[in-house]
Amino acid sequence: MPLREPLEFGHADRKRIYEHVERHGAVDPEAVRSELGIESGGFRHHVAILKRDGRLEEKDGTLRVTIDAGAEEEYRSEDLEFHIRPARQEDLAGIVGAIRQVAEERTYIEAESVADEIDHQEALLRHNELESRMFFVATVDREVVGWVHLHAPELEKLSHTAELTVGVLDGYRGHGIGSHLLARGLEWAATNGYEKVYQSVPSSNEEAIAFLEGHDWETEAIREDHYKLDGRYVDEVMMAVEL
Repeated sequence: MPLREPLEFGHADRKRIYEHVERHGAVDPEAVRSELGIESGGFRHHVAILKRDGRLEEKDGTLRVTIDAGAEEEYRSEDLEFHIRPARQEDLAGIVGAIRQVAEERTYIEAESVADEIDHQEALLRHNELESRMFFVATVDREVVGWVHLHAPELEKLSHTAELTVGVLDGYRGHGIGSHLLARGLEWAATNGYEKVYQSVPSSNEEAIAFLEGHDWETEAIREDHYKLDGRYVDEVMMAVEL
């Protein structure tokens, strides 16, 4: 299901079911039915229609929002094999852990706020009338070692833009993982109709700025003394790329 598709359901209970699943990430069907107080026959019918319309899917005994984001891809870099794929709800803990580890370097403030948000909401992927949120992950031996995250408000004046964060665990840098994650995220954004992707980093994060500039991102603005890191004021560098 393309994330830009209008959210229309044709029945109030169908909308309630979708919103409950979307808000919780991956849930047991019977738990949804019981909590919403919907009769069994009607619930099965509504779920069947939501599946038919590509809004929900059932996997490993749980209902979850359907997001078509492509297949898993395999890459090799000298002595390292890694995979990049759309994230699943089960990746939440691994993604939060990876973001927090990168954030400990005190160079990626926006990523830290993303970790706080998804950890609090306990739902990884979102698609509702207010926002869309998508993750791709890089894995080594099935463990998350990097991520790319895109967040887009479903507001008409901002509907052409999305915010991106991307990061790789320190021990896995230098293998091209970040570049492949960035490319996958931008490909998804372009496919879903976004025209511009942006992110902000502290000016002290020279490595991230050089990485983005090397992939054709440009600095759009600088907010002086926007961050205070370890008692020192640091500028915010606001960067973007046109798709």
